[in-house]
Amino acid sequence: MRLAHWAVNAPFRPLLLAVLTSSFILPAHAADLINITRDALSNNAALASARAEFSSVEAASDVASSALLPQVNASGNIAHNQQYESQSSSRAQGAGAGGDINAAGGGDDRFNTVSLTLEATQTLFNAVTRQEVNQAERQIDQQVYLLAATEQQLLIDVASAYFDILRAHEVLEARLAQERAIGRQLEQAREQFEVGLIAITEVEEARASFDQSRADRIAAESNLQVAFEVLEQLTGQRYASIDALGDSMPIALPTPTDRNYWVEQAIERNPQVLAQQAGIEISRVGVELARAGNMPTVQAFANYRYSDSDSDQVSGYNTSSQVGVSANVPIYTGGSTSARIRQGTFQLESSQYDFESQRRTTIQQVRSLYTQVSNNVDTVEARQQAIVSNRSALEATRAGYEVGTRNIVDVLNAEQNLYNAIANYAEARYDYVVNLLSLRQQAGLLDVAAIEDVNAWLTGDEVNFTLPESGEPDAYQRAMEIGAPPSPGA
Repeated sequence: MRLAHWAVNAPFRPLLLAVLTSSFILPAHAADLINITRDALSNNAALASARAEFSSVEAASDVASSALLPQVNASGNIAHNQQYESQSSSRAQGAGAGGDINAAGGGDDRFNTVSLTLEATQTLFNAVTRQEVNQAERQIDQQVYLLAATEQQLLIDVASAYFDILRAHEVLEARLAQERAIGRQLEQAREQFEVGLIAITEVEEARASFDQSRADRIAAESNLQVAFEVLEQLTGQRYASIDALGDSMPIALPTPTDRNYWVEQAIERNPQVLAQQAGIEISRVGVELARAGNMPTVQAFANYRYSDSDSDQVSGYNTSSQVGVSANVPIYTGGSTSARIRQGTFQLESSQYDFESQRRTTIQQVRSLYTQVSNNVDTVEARQQAIVSNRSALEATRAGYEVGTRNIVDVLNAEQNLYNAIANYAEARYDYVVNLLSLRQQAGLLDVAAIEDVNAWLTGDEVNFTLPESGEPDAYQRAMEIGAPPSPGA
């Protein structure tokens, strides 16, 4: 990339270096968030495609610039010629009757010819080509932002998938505990029914609650499996376990706490907004490119030609050379230049509206995410308190059941409320983490350093996942096989 491009896009230089050098980072096997993120930066197919697209756009700039450099061409040919001639003039016929027989026309000839042409040109003035180079450079600027946006999207996707696994695991633990607790309640109900202490309706109530808790547990197991497979799709790696999120994770408002700060950061740094802004410059250059169609072109040229023949009628060789300047002035092109100018003007207008739409969308998303994170802070605290309240309510209900003031339905409802509160607390914690990272993404502030900060909240406790059993040991591997990645240059 040229130094000019690095200067224009200096805020994204560290981000691009992280993307372009990530392939040199050895994949780590410790399944915490930062190492899984590195796996994704090295193996994600969408990011690899974005890198290749960036290199393609850079190469396109070199293609456009090449038209301003000297052009040298050489051509030549060798040919064997056969000439058959039967025509003769009347003067030649008279000479044939009484004069010189050598004056008669006609005859065949076989001969070889050789020719060589060497030509060089140098553009002196070509407004169209210069605007094409300018447009290609603006496209590189845009591609820098698009590549940064792809990386940030990958970072948030990996983090979301990681915490979805932890979310699903905690919900599954709550559902397993709920199923065990209601299962014990069902056994007690059966025993009490057998000795005549309760009616059969209470047993059926307990059975219905147990069946519902079992269905909830099965759904939670499915969600955990799906969550692991989403992470595998993003990283190209399979993980048997990952690190859990610690209870000491700080739950606080985004810093700074001023919502307008985050909006301003998004306008200045969000790569999608900046890409649309770069698109305006591309379209503006496109208008100038169309207008350049009315400009003359001037080029210097030099050529050398050599030809030789061994014909009986011609002997020796012939050479010629030229040095000069040529100009071409478009006078009338059927209205195509004017049409291109109008087309480019409308494209410029469209890109301006696209930028405004992206700017408004980003502002709305930042404001919404800031509000959600702020609400998550209060929600986590409220959900945590709800666990305490529901646990106390369950203990009181069980005590009332033992003395006969509450029935089994009350106990079952209290147990379900407790485990629902535990699951809701897990949901609230992970909503906070994901929304906080999403806020940084929309503000253009999500990078590997931000992921490292979140990674510090993890503990050494592992969340395990066992692959489904199969009749064949490698059946699951074959089922998940999506093919080898393409080889560059193949």
